Amino acid sequence: MTNRTAGAQQPPTRIDTTVPHSARIWNYLLGGKDHYAVDRTAGDRVCEVFPGMVDITRHSRAFTGRVVRHLAGEAGIRQFLDIGTGLPTVDNTHEIAQRVAPDSRIVYVDNDPLVLAHAQALLTSTREGATSYLHADVRDPATILEAASETLDLDRPVGLMLMGILGLVSDYDEARAVTAELLAALPPGSYLGYNDGSDTDPAYVAAISRFNSGSGAVPYTPRSPRLMAGFFEGLELLEPGIVSCPHWRPEALPFGRPPEVAVYGGVGRKV
Repeated sequence: MTNRTAGAQQPPTRIDTTVPHSARIWNYLLGGKDHYAVDRTAGDRVCEVFPGMVDITRHSRAFTGRVVRHLAGEAGIRQFLDIGTGLPTVDNTHEIAQRVAPDSRIVYVDNDPLVLAHAQALLTSTREGATSYLHADVRDPATILEAASETLDLDRPVGLMLMGILGLVSDYDEARAVTAELLAALPPGSYLGYNDGSDTDPAYVAAISRFNSGSGAVPYTPRSPRLMAGFFEGLELLEPGIVSCPHWRPEALPFGRPPEVAVYGGVGRKV
């Protein structure tokens, strides 16, 4: 069993509680405990305009779980690189993967120092598997890949998880380039699991616009399903394609299943 924290870059020595952070806002909307007043205020501002935001966080989380179960089960993936992991909640990637395959190895990546402070909660593992945590930014794929290679064998297939993170890279070409660089380092048989907020619901777009203009946090950019498809260029897109997350291979979901929510995602295989 390997459990460790590996700093791909030197994290800040203190947590800035005056500026909201996406990982903490997400934790608040999911009903977690690891957030500050500034994060709660930012989350409430979004929900005032778009009360369905809580549904988006929950369906996004449920989608991630289904993707990990599919990859660790039917697809036989035993390594996961989860970038933008956020704060630990229930059923983190390593817990789901190792429940299916105890020898799974997982590397988490985030750039929030509060996530680093809670990394010990993430760094639990089965005896057969491994977990590690990197403090790094998604915009620096070379650093991520170099540090992740200490835990993962990048010559073997990897499940790359980019859940809700590429919306924080506002320039679409840069987001495409980051994704392409990460995938280029992975062998055939690897998978991309991806989701993000979409521009399919005007009320959601208005809420995010209000958040971006008034919170002081890193702005978030909803994208169309057509633009999201660009992240899967060169991959074999699994059925049912890029869809509203509750519609991706649905199971019995604990929070119900509305016809559409404004978070879309899909899974692709590198061939």
